[in-house]
Amino acid sequence: MESTRQAKISRLLQKELSEIFRQQTAKTHGVIVSVSSVRVSPDLSIAKAYLSVFPSEKAPEMMQSIEASAKTIRYELAQRVRYQLRKTPELHFYLDDSLDYLDNIDKLLNS
Repeated sequence: MESTRQAKISRLLQKELSEIFRQQTAKTHGVIVSVSSVRVSPDLSIAKAYLSVFPSEKAPEMMQSIEASAKTIRYELAQRVRYQLRKTPELHFYLDDSLDYLDNIDKLLNS
């Protein structure tokens, strides 16, 4: 079960990562990256960020780009949360394809 502190830090990281990705994707027109959820380990050393990419055809390409710039993203995140957190957790990014799954189910039900 997630503690209150973990939940607060998860919300903080989700908000700040969303803002970072919003600024970065403003440069790449036509692609939207949103942070659907963030899970923080109990010792606050690892954060798993689940990302949703639209359009989904660009998802593998965007995930490679995000993984390549993970250290830069962590540094930028650390600058934003430096007064709230002592240490910034290590970031792991995962693709959240739940919207594609829901869309597929809708198509199957309609046919």
